[in-house]
Amino acid sequence: MANDVTLMSDEELRAHLHGETSKLPWVDLQKHFARGVVFKVARGTDILDVAIVMSRDDKDTLKEWIDEGKVIGAEIDDAKKWFETDASLWTVVIAPWVLVQEIDKKLDS
Repeated sequence: MANDVTLMSDEELRAHLHGETSKLPWVDLQKHFARGVVFKVARGTDILDVAIVMSRDDKDTLKEWIDEGKVIGAEIDDAKKWFETDASLWTVVIAPWVLVQEIDKKLDS
């Protein structure tokens, strides 16, 4: 039960999710895209904030972010671009969903 998110504070959950976040190549994520479970987190939006909201099943905040375009389902054009550029993406899994965020090349040196 140590990983029961309902028992964790937001700070504990953030630390746990930070440990679960990694850079993955798009090729490793394509199968999840094919299942329709990949959500793209806009640059400037903290992927961990989104992961916490999804973990907490905070539908109102998530809907607000979707309406604002901060979180959207990955589309075929995204998949094509990521494949063609051999992209790696920040990734965190909130089962059954996979959150991805493009890596700012300027900051990833």
